[in-house]
Amino acid sequence: MRRGIPAHWGAIAMLVILGAADGRIGRAKEKAIDPNDPTLRLFAFLDTTRDGKMPDFFLLADIYSEQGKEFQRVLRADYDKSRAFGKLKIYVRSVAKMAPEQLESYTAKQVYDFGETDLEKFVKTDPGEFGKQGDIYLRGDAENPLTTAPITDAARKSYEVLIVQYLLPALQKK
Repeated sequence: MRRGIPAHWGAIAMLVILGAADGRIGRAKEKAIDPNDPTLRLFAFLDTTRDGKMPDFFLLADIYSEQGKEFQRVLRADYDKSRAFGKLKIYVRSVAKMAPEQLESYTAKQVYDFGETDLEKFVKTDPGEFGKQGDIYLRGDAENPLTTAPITDAARKSYEVLIVQYLLPALQKK
């Protein structure tokens, strides 16, 4: 019986060591987030300048052509760092290209409301490349409501452009 006690304690010590090593190995396997990651930069900016909350921020984005007509994308972004899921939500609508007088007369929220239908929705939970666990991409059109769509390279690029070229610069100006 006495011979078994040291062996027993030795086995317990080995399990503790292996368990600790496994935890460190698991953390090392997690991909480190690039400090230049657009989502990380946006989250950090909102956490320091807006106390981690940004309800319904509206802005005009790019102009694009489709079937010979020009349209403008309008964005609504919502952020709350206290949410466990979907900390950032970006809604995309489209309106016919507006004349300069119209742009002076209406707020971005009014233009967003004119759009009536969300064409895309990006839901981001944690920093890192769009498409991680907890991220959702929804797509629709004027005739069809938003439905879950696969997160493709094009969706990732679109998400990144919205953050880098439109959201961050607009927020940093204010």
